Amino acid sequence: MNFETQHITIANVLSQARNFIPYHDVRILLQSVLKVNHAYLIAHPEQSLIPTQIQTFQLLVTRRVSGEPIAYILGEREFYSLKFKVNPSVLIPRPETELLVDLALEKISSDIPCKVLDLGTGSGAIAITIAKLRLLANVTAVDSSVDAIAVAKKNAKYLNVSNVHVIKSDWFEGLAGERFDLVISNPPYVIFDDPRLSQGDLRFEPQLALAAGLDGMDCIRLIISSAASHLNVGGWLLIEHGYNQAKMSRQLLKKAGFSNIFSRSDLAGIMRVSCGRYGNFLQ
Repeated sequence: MNFETQHITIANVLSQARNFIPYHDVRILLQSVLKVNHAYLIAHPEQSLIPTQIQTFQLLVTRRVSGEPIAYILGEREFYSLKFKVNPSVLIPRPETELLVDLALEKISSDIPCKVLDLGTGSGAIAITIAKLRLLANVTAVDSSVDAIAVAKKNAKYLNVSNVHVIKSDWFEGLAGERFDLVISNPPYVIFDDPRLSQGDLRFEPQLALAAGLDGMDCIRLIISSAASHLNVGGWLLIEHGYNQAKMSRQLLKKAGFSNIFSRSDLAGIMRVSCGRYGNFLQ
């Protein structure tokens, strides 16, 4: 797509670009280029863009037309009302994962220190959000990807969070002897040959952070079977999973010696998170 470089207004840009990408995407990209909010676009439709703004906007639209996710184009994504830096080395934080944080916050007292572990932290969205909202929590965030660790550390600094520690570890591998009061994870849970992996935004996201074996349960099995060795008695394991994996996750939790086992639906009504408490406790 090409615009004239003279006398192009906000209204012109919004009208023309929506022929190539959805209006919501057009608006978000233009706001980023002009460094304004949506209300500004509405209030100033006749404002002209300078050539450099037009060129930058055209480049962003071209990237979006190719399918690149908005979050990677802009380099950030909002999660739990916080802005996180993202790039193709980490998954894009998703709204449904906020349920995982909701449940964690229910289990973590704001008045008592506790130790929390986030497995496969990626951008650090889960760990950093918990650390920011539970100041007495000592949060450890691990990932096997050096690039992901760099992003998570950058986000912790950007969001001014000092009670989260990001380290390299392949799941529990680098945590020998450590125990926590809560372990949380949004692991890979997509079937490795799922056609969705080659469609939409997922094409651009790290496949190792998405796919997990023939039934998508490889990482979930490993985490559940290993978690008891890293939980204090009475501690909780919270794990996100796919739409059809809640029943199997609960069975695995029971087999591994967890109690108070339950699954919770996200806002779309999909069973998204399963939880269990280490040890035998009454409901």
